[in-house]
Amino acid sequence: MSSDRLGELLVRNKIIDENQLSKALAEQKTSGGRLGASLVKLGFVQEDDLAAFLSRQYGVPSINLAEFEIDPAVTKLIPPEATQKYQIIPVNRAGSTLIVAMSDPSNMLAIDDIKFMTGYNVEVVVAPEKSIKEAIDKYYDQSASFDEVMGDLDDIDLELVDEEDDVDLSALEAASEDAPVVKLVNLILTDAIKRGASDIHIEPYEKSFRVRYRIDGVLYEVMKPPMKLKAAITSRIKIMSEMDIAERRLPQDGRIKIKLPGGKDMDYRVNCLPTLFGEKVCLRLLDKSNLQLDMTKLGYEEAALANFKEQIHKPFGMVLVTGPTGSGKTVSLYSALGELNKVTENISTAEDPVEFNFAGINQVQMHEEIGLNFASALRAFLRQDPDIIMIGEIRDFETAEIGVKAALTGHLVLSTLHTNDAPSTINRLLNMGVEPFLVASAVNLITAQRLARRVCQECKVPEDIPKQALIEAGVPAGEVDDLVCYRGEGCSVCNNTGYKGRVGLYQVMPMSEEIREMVLAGANTAEIKRESMRLGVKTMRQSALTKLREGMVSMEEVLRCTIADD
Repeated sequence: MSSDRLGELLVRNKIIDENQLSKALAEQKTSGGRLGASLVKLGFVQEDDLAAFLSRQYGVPSINLAEFEIDPAVTKLIPPEATQKYQIIPVNRAGSTLIVAMSDPSNMLAIDDIKFMTGYNVEVVVAPEKSIKEAIDKYYDQSASFDEVMGDLDDIDLELVDEEDDVDLSALEAASEDAPVVKLVNLILTDAIKRGASDIHIEPYEKSFRVRYRIDGVLYEVMKPPMKLKAAITSRIKIMSEMDIAERRLPQDGRIKIKLPGGKDMDYRVNCLPTLFGEKVCLRLLDKSNLQLDMTKLGYEEAALANFKEQIHKPFGMVLVTGPTGSGKTVSLYSALGELNKVTENISTAEDPVEFNFAGINQVQMHEEIGLNFASALRAFLRQDPDIIMIGEIRDFETAEIGVKAALTGHLVLSTLHTNDAPSTINRLLNMGVEPFLVASAVNLITAQRLARRVCQECKVPEDIPKQALIEAGVPAGEVDDLVCYRGEGCSVCNNTGYKGRVGLYQVMPMSEEIREMVLAGANTAEIKRESMRLGVKTMRQSALTKLREGMVSMEEVLRCTIADD
């Protein structure tokens, strides 16, 4: 079914409206894929509801694939390439009829192709696209396991460890192209996607070599390749990311882009760091299809989100997002820019690096080595008739000063800082050398954030926590008796960790008149924090406790991600 046809049917049946259809078509144009997937991603329709609608519309039954065990003999009838191409999966065979699950029952080309390919009559049932993808991964897992790859490696001799400077580069390059090495690196890259990792760490030590994935903010060791492959694996990744394999003494940056089955692209931001026992490689996975730009789904509480939206829609001033590395600051800024990205606005960003590219936004990659840093980019932006400016990070006085002055001269400035909470951001700017009156005048809002692991909803069970421990964590004594805490027992959905996905914890502090006056009077961080709490600003711990009450996070995560309020 064409996007126009599906959209027209959904609007006609009042499942979505014209405005939602326009937004979904724009999203589909940006990220690719099917219209149905874009509607689901934006939250305009539930996947199950979409499948039920198509089932009624075309008079074909729907199926819950999660409750259905498919016979391997049936899956062998359709090759994996065809299942990926058409997003279908065979579910059963009855005589000369093959029953096939599809997300789009109007795709006659796919049906005819399957008939020709298998020699069976094809009967269609409808299933959500996500369920079909999960079933394809489950029944058509073509990637070898680590054990299988390691078995292949045992059969070859690749002694490549050479700590001398005069390494034979041609031999190293040839070894990095060896089939088992290529297979192992490809497996590491694709397995990280399947496990939902955000980073891959490939680390050499004196007597060991290991690969770790960061999943939901926590590192897990997944394998230990043989030491003899250390140089070959590193060189393979450096070649893929277009780095200089001859340079082993200086850090290098690169990028890998791979195309996955189904036409999906995945980017990896790669950094190579020379350590005592070889080069450590860190790869950051950048999956644009999973980038959540809907601010209502990031985890903001209602009042905090209302404050944040109010300030980013002001014509001038500065909005700062703070937190440690990996706390979701970039996603928050991209979400704000997504909200502000209109034809009427000239938006420019200075980023290091540019993680995701967006239509309609002028994004500039920093290059310190040639003098293109945040400060010089910011100066250039101010000569480009800007409305909105995003600075990847305020690192020094020069960038802070230009940013503050831009905010005072009619521009909206969004940026990030590394501080522990919102009140301490003010002192950080003052310590950089920005004058108190400039900070008080320019800053509209500061939001601090962390990412906490979400309790797995499939295996969560009530957790008995002593009342005194709850009170010490900050739960009001009057709420202790009624509070039900949860933890994850561990299941196949969450890889037995008890956690699946992450949720944001936010402290959103608007610069009220009272706080501006305290900044001008030279108040310290503790005083500003107390005043913000009096004005109703939730601290990070209070935000975490709200998520605890809602059953989203465990007490373990509350204590891990936040500190108690004074």
